Amino acid sequence: MVQGAWGWVVPDGLWEVARLLLPLSRVRPQGGGTPGTPDETVFSAIIYVLVSGWGWRQLSPCFVIWKSTAHRRLVIWSLAGVWGRLLQVVLCRLGDAGLIDVTRVVLDAAHVRAGKGGQP
Repeated sequence: MVQGAWGWVVPDGLWEVARLLLPLSRVRPQGGGTPGTPDETVFSAIIYVLVSGWGWRQLSPCFVIWKSTAHRRLVIWSLAGVWGRLLQVVLCRLGDAGLIDVTRVVLDAAHVRAGKGGQP
C-alpha cells in the first residue's frame, strides 16, 4: 500500500505482500448483487480491529463497510491459511534484511499433565 487511504492503518509494504496471499473472491453464479468490498479496504479494517483491540462494533465508520463483511472475510481468510502464510513471508523478509535478532530467544515448553479432577 503506497501510503494511500489506509496508510495510517497498514504498515508500508504489508498490503503488497498480503494481496498476493488472499484467495480469489467468489463470483455469484447467478450474477447480480452488489459489488464486493475491495480486499484492501477489508484487510485494513481487519488490521484496525486486531491492532486496536476494539470489537467489531467499534469498527470506525471511515471504512464504510459492514462489520459482518469484515468479520466474514477474516474467517474466510483464516480458513484459507492467509495469516500463517503472511507471518512466514514477513518473517522471511525481515530475516533476509537482517532485522531479526535471535541472539536472545526464549522457548517455553512447560507441560504438566492434569490428574483426575484437575488435581496433579
